[in-house]
Amino acid sequence: MPDDLAAKAVRTKTRRRFATLPSHDLCEIASLDAAAIYTRLGTQSDGLSAASAAVRLKQFGPNRVVHERRLTTLEELWRNARTPLNLLLLILAITSWFLTRDARSAIVIAIMVMLSVGLGFIQEHRSSKAAAQLARMVQVRATVRRPGMPEANTEDFAEIPLEMLVPGDIVRLSAGDMIPADLRLLSARDFYTNQSALTGESLPQEKSGAPAHGGADDPFATPNLCFMGASVVSGFATGVVVHTGAATCFGQLAGKIVQARGLTSFDAGIAGFAGLMIRFILVMAPAVFIINGLTKHDWLQAALFAVAVAVGLTPEMLPMIVTVNLGRGAMLMARRRVIVKRLNAIQNIGAMDVLCTDKTGTLTQDRIILKKHLDVHGNDDDETLMLAYLNSHFESGLKNVLDQAVLQHAECDVHLHPLTGFLKIDEIPFDFSRRRLSVVVRRQEEAPLLICKGAVEEVLTVCSRYTLGGKAAALDAASLPDISAVAEGLNADGFRVVAVATREFPAVQTAYSAADETGLTLRGFIAFLDPPKETASGAIASLRDAGVAVKIITGDNELVTRKICHDVGLEITGLLLGRDLETMPDADLALAAERANVFAKTSPTQKARIITALRAGNHVVGFLGDGINDGPALKEADVGVSVDTAVDIAKESADIILLDKNLAVLHEGVMAGRSVFANIIKYIRMGASSNFGNMFSMLGASIFLPFLPMLPIQVLTNNLLYDFSQTAIPTDNVDADYLARPRNWDLGNISRFMIFVGPISSIFDYATFGVMLYVFGSWTHPALFQTGWFVESLATQTLIVHIIRTAHVPFVESRASPQLLAASLIVAAFGAVLPFTAPGAALGFVALPPLYWPFVAAFLLGYAALTTAVKVWFIRRWGY
Repeated sequence: MPDDLAAKAVRTKTRRRFATLPSHDLCEIASLDAAAIYTRLGTQSDGLSAASAAVRLKQFGPNRVVHERRLTTLEELWRNARTPLNLLLLILAITSWFLTRDARSAIVIAIMVMLSVGLGFIQEHRSSKAAAQLARMVQVRATVRRPGMPEANTEDFAEIPLEMLVPGDIVRLSAGDMIPADLRLLSARDFYTNQSALTGESLPQEKSGAPAHGGADDPFATPNLCFMGASVVSGFATGVVVHTGAATCFGQLAGKIVQARGLTSFDAGIAGFAGLMIRFILVMAPAVFIINGLTKHDWLQAALFAVAVAVGLTPEMLPMIVTVNLGRGAMLMARRRVIVKRLNAIQNIGAMDVLCTDKTGTLTQDRIILKKHLDVHGNDDDETLMLAYLNSHFESGLKNVLDQAVLQHAECDVHLHPLTGFLKIDEIPFDFSRRRLSVVVRRQEEAPLLICKGAVEEVLTVCSRYTLGGKAAALDAASLPDISAVAEGLNADGFRVVAVATREFPAVQTAYSAADETGLTLRGFIAFLDPPKETASGAIASLRDAGVAVKIITGDNELVTRKICHDVGLEITGLLLGRDLETMPDADLALAAERANVFAKTSPTQKARIITALRAGNHVVGFLGDGINDGPALKEADVGVSVDTAVDIAKESADIILLDKNLAVLHEGVMAGRSVFANIIKYIRMGASSNFGNMFSMLGASIFLPFLPMLPIQVLTNNLLYDFSQTAIPTDNVDADYLARPRNWDLGNISRFMIFVGPISSIFDYATFGVMLYVFGSWTHPALFQTGWFVESLATQTLIVHIIRTAHVPFVESRASPQLLAASLIVAAFGAVLPFTAPGAALGFVALPPLYWPFVAAFLLGYAALTTAVKVWFIRRWGY
């Protein structure tokens, strides 16, 4: 009773949530018969012609929900412009223009805004275009009846991109498909869908094609209606499309009903760093404002300077740097046949330290070959082959690689009689609890014959007899061990074994269900070989060397799994079976999952539990899967990986798609992800430590100087030029040893680096202050002091990048990319020349004396030496 009440509560909540949707036509169509539906929707049982579909596509638009619409150029520009930082800069520009009449500051601030917005827009626009192109490489498709299409089969069904579907189309659905639109089912067989994304009900819902004669006030409780956003769990059906795209229930409430993903480690890291910088700004900017206001007695100028300091502390190019790095990483991975669906997943795949994967197609060639067809004693048996062939031939659902191997078996042409005499009566589809599939056939006047094919253990549980040499005998405690030993021996040799059983029924019976799979007679076994991949052993070793532990999670049995792991050189440190996990508490599972690296005979729910347990142990977990049963685990993982040949639900759940199901390809994706993350961290380390040191110098100078250490316009110009030099960081090389292990956000390490390395620049800033004040006498010449510090500050910031960017000796053991080196030299040279130009004079700079330059050179050498020494100590103490 409580379960019924809970289900009713969920339906009531759903009904309220969808009360405003135009679902009345769905409920009306639910009560109509097929002929009335065709008339209502202007279609027919043969489906729409290509010409009619094209007209409707123009009328209704592509079958895409609203939230998938790409932004226009103006919308992209606006999104890049409406940031708090840009708002702050614009306020500062307006204040400079109207209150202080300082047009120079207003112009430089406007340039900063334009640079930030322009570069961000260009990179985001390029990345979004590239992402759209990559997405088109991995399309979800729908099976639709379109008579006359060149690619259509004998039943006029063909696969088309999901977005081409229109109202009135007749579609066919089977296990693993996504529901492509809002549908009225016409026929269904053991058809179950998961519509939890829409209703919150976690259990699969059974659907049928019968009219709802009693009427329907709740479309989600109506058995013959299916909705975009749901997925097919088992069975097969045909249906007619009623609504597409934004007109579907899913489309109309996409923003509310799509389950939002939690913050990835990448998102959390960016947000955490932003919070760190905000805390520094909230302390530093008011201190600078108060000190300068009290000592200089010009509160407006102090306010402008304090805002300039705040801008200087803020790494305003971070969004652009992140976008460029992620976009570049996505294109790099695409060239390696790895398609990124969500850009933020790039960092997650680089941070991944545990990869969970099925063995089929990753450790093996995914080239299943039917090698043996045997009776219960292990002798060749053509009758077993014929029965398996009939089962696979008449199966209507999703044909897996085992079925395809049976159908393609070369010996079928020799040993099997023509199938024209067989008629299919019914089918009991496969599901992951029974792990078997049955079809019921008959020939001429013979009795209906149920042919069951499935996992050995699950088939044996429903068998009471066996046949050998045409004679039947009881399958009892005496005979079962010998028969089981045949299957176990095949498993130990690396074969995947499927059992075949039968049962005759009275001719009067025409409908069958899973309840009829009892009292079966075991006929024999068929054995498949999936040879190990030649590249698997090397790929596992490469991932292990890169700090990624490979764990196998498979639905196959223990013996086959052990054999494959042995063949590819994967040492088993612990093996758990699905039945071991059933009663295991979460805490115990977390410990067990840490030790074990192979999990066999697992269900879809158990796969997801294993992923959850590993994540609870502070691992960044990736999952590689391509089947119907992999959807929950793909969503649970930090980064879900699938392949372009996967079922729709797997591709839809994944963050990254491999065009080759190969661990070697995934290893390259891991390296690309780490490279992207490394360059983002470089910018953060450089910007945070450099800006912190600069502002620390400003705070100290503000205390004892009778004038501003640098004008607000000069602070902004310094920050602008430095940021410009950093735009080349996404092109930079990454040290091989940095890529050798997973990397993740460590804000504590970044904070320590900023605190220890940042003030080093202040030592040489104060040395510059002393030279400018006591050697060149700038106590009474503020412009000379400000110019001297501007040049030294910009030179040390841009050139010291090459020391901070690597844990090694710069230029000798590790070299920056040519683009980053050129950007650094150009900006430093520009800063040195600027005081001697008219624009420099407009900014308040003056020419520097020749004797100044040896001091700057000495300071640069000293700064480089001291920073290198502190960096080496820091890395030994805390790592890099």
